[in-house]
Amino acid sequence: MKFHRRLPVSKLCAFEDAFVSNFSRNFNKNKTEHRIIFLLCLRPPTENHYHSNPLMKPPNHFPPLHSTRRHFATKYTAKITSTSPTGRILAAEVTPPTPPPSDPKGYLLPRRDLICKATQILLQQPQPIKTLSSFSDPFSDLSDYLHSFSLSLTPLEASEILKSLKCPSLAFQFFQFCPSLSPNFRHDSFTYNRLLLILSKSTSPLRFHRARELLDDMDRRGVRGSISTVNILIGLFGNCEDLERCVGLVGKWGLRLNAYTYKCLVQAYLRSHDSDKAFGVYNEMKQRCGYKLDIFGYNMLLDALAKDQKVDKAYKVFEDMKKRHCEPDVFTYTIMIRMTGKSGKTDESISLFQVMLEKGCSPNLIGYNTMLEALAKGRMVDKAIVLFKKMMENDIQPNEFTYSVLLNLLIAEGQLSKIDDIVELSKKYMNKQIYAYFVRTLSQLGYASEAHRLFCNMWNFHDKGDRVAYMSMLESLCSAGKTTEAIELLSKIHEKGITTDTIMYNTVFTALGRLKQISHIHDLYEKMKQEGPPPDIYTYNILISSFGRAGKVDSAVQIFEELENSNCKPDVVSYNCLINCLGKNGDVDEAHMRFKEMQEKGLNPDVVTYSTLIECFGKTDKVEMACSLFDQMLAEECSPNLVTYNILLDCLERCGRTSEAVDLYAKLKHQGLTPDSITYAVLERLQSGGHGKLRFRRQNPITGWVVSPLR
Repeated sequence: MKFHRRLPVSKLCAFEDAFVSNFSRNFNKNKTEHRIIFLLCLRPPTENHYHSNPLMKPPNHFPPLHSTRRHFATKYTAKITSTSPTGRILAAEVTPPTPPPSDPKGYLLPRRDLICKATQILLQQPQPIKTLSSFSDPFSDLSDYLHSFSLSLTPLEASEILKSLKCPSLAFQFFQFCPSLSPNFRHDSFTYNRLLLILSKSTSPLRFHRARELLDDMDRRGVRGSISTVNILIGLFGNCEDLERCVGLVGKWGLRLNAYTYKCLVQAYLRSHDSDKAFGVYNEMKQRCGYKLDIFGYNMLLDALAKDQKVDKAYKVFEDMKKRHCEPDVFTYTIMIRMTGKSGKTDESISLFQVMLEKGCSPNLIGYNTMLEALAKGRMVDKAIVLFKKMMENDIQPNEFTYSVLLNLLIAEGQLSKIDDIVELSKKYMNKQIYAYFVRTLSQLGYASEAHRLFCNMWNFHDKGDRVAYMSMLESLCSAGKTTEAIELLSKIHEKGITTDTIMYNTVFTALGRLKQISHIHDLYEKMKQEGPPPDIYTYNILISSFGRAGKVDSAVQIFEELENSNCKPDVVSYNCLINCLGKNGDVDEAHMRFKEMQEKGLNPDVVTYSTLIECFGKTDKVEMACSLFDQMLAEECSPNLVTYNILLDCLERCGRTSEAVDLYAKLKHQGLTPDSITYAVLERLQSGGHGKLRFRRQNPITGWVVSPLR
């Protein structure tokens, strides 16, 4: 403001009063005190002035300047623009200071420079103090900074500083520190909301406890929260028991739920998997307040109702969407298609899919997969293939789930031959991973021919192979007994850039051993030793077991000796295989020596070891040795299983030791084991008095050897 007036010196007091009054009306509207310093520089009249004006009488002396000044409570700074020739009239230009900035409602705006500096102090790394063995405290530094400039923080400025503090613990410390800066500082709902919002985004396990502390603090200090406080708390507590307390704050603080609060409540109940309460809140917001959800809220509610198979409620929400001009999107239709498809209403799913297309919604991969799943539920093979063709035309790349739905549908309907049509339609998307899935799945389901055909397609069209696919094909060939093809595949696999490993060799060795193809085992083992990879402990164990199964004891012992001289060392399974081989081929004494040898090497025999050796003693009518070994087994705290009891029961029954067999059966029951068909067969022989007539075979799941009371 520029103020121009020409006043006699005698009226200068009146000028100041008028200026103060005028300035107060213009710049003190918000009752904010403005202090303006006005220095009036008067040039006293000189003697020339009196000579030029005879009417003026000079005083006897000129008093000092300070004696003629009048001191006022308010001082102003002004610029003298002109003076009269006599010096008794002057013009002064006064520019009052700019008032602090404020918002349209008159509230002072926060000081950004102060906020930035305070945030910088709080976020800086603590520096070690040279004279002390401690570190500087950022809160002490902030206090010193504010007091050095006689500054104080307002709640709004504290809220802005909290906004920059992402760490919940630091924010909580600053929140507690603020009242110590000034006795007049009081936290308001804005600062509480800011800290609650930081806690809601935190993953700290203390966030709920601190939020409860803040609520209790608001109660003690009489701070009334806003609806934003309630919204933040609902999002923070979610499905906790504190949710009801959050809802109670609305009435306590005299607030009114808004649309966003209702949405937060619906989401909170949905996160707690309570779709009924969520639907109740939805009805309340619709009927009492006329609010509506956004598309995201509608989809969340629809999805929860659909997953809970609450079809009627889901349809009601779906119709409300359209009535309230919230147009369903592709996710909405996908949810409805999934719900109707799982309910077996395939025709309704097809109708919804058509409406989605008519509304201009372009289905994504999830939408197509959902519709394919509904068609598969309705066993509609042809329509599923047509939809898959449409999917390819729209350049939607299928994933493994897409192919799994189609493959299961074709298998269930006995139309697996149409898998070639699926492959042809999606040939531009058929990569090694998809081929691997087909080969693996078809092999596991027993469709070796189809798996082999698709494998050949992959072999012909891809220069680089997929290890998973080749491993699946190898396992499929071995399971089907096609060992020649498996060995051929193993020899050619390097052509597709895949290095053979011990797992592949072990898979083929297992199949060869099961079929007792000893010549192939010898050849493949020699190739493995020459070309690699080196055998591992599993390879040696498989070979020992395979040679033993074929009665090649010398070969089994030779492999065991190679194992002892290799980088691998025999384990319990290795000794089990060798003991089984020796015992089943009549060399029980050697088997018993190997049993003692493994104990001397610090290996603890397991239930398979004891069961195998007990069976070997039983078959050679060494009942005392078998019973002694059983007692040793119990002493070593190795719990016998049902196979062990069956072996010893059969041994005792054949030797006519009926009372001991009955006692052993009592131990079996006392241990909590359930008898099987072999147990009952032995008991039947005990009752009938016939010995050695009825036999059952049972294969050991670990070694593959028969561990049962057989001769």
